[in-house]
Amino acid sequence: MKKDIHPEYHTITVEMTDGTTFQTKSTYGEEGATLKLDIDPTTHPAWTGGNTRLVDTAGRVSRFNKKYAGFLKN
Repeated sequence: MKKDIHPEYHTITVEMTDGTTFQTKSTYGEEGATLKLDIDPTTHPAWTGGNTRLVDTAGRVSRFNKKYAGFLKN
């Protein structure tokens, strides 16, 4: 590896959206910096099983499905 090309790896504090914190190693900021998250596993629908729905505006999803209907059929 080349010398002096890698960022400094140090301890930071990560603050979740609910205010809880934890320590981790990162190249973010400086030693002791705090990274405040906007989205985390406690709030993101991918982890919480949110009830978001796909809205078919002007039939776009229907047109897409019709256009590619036979694409993956064997």
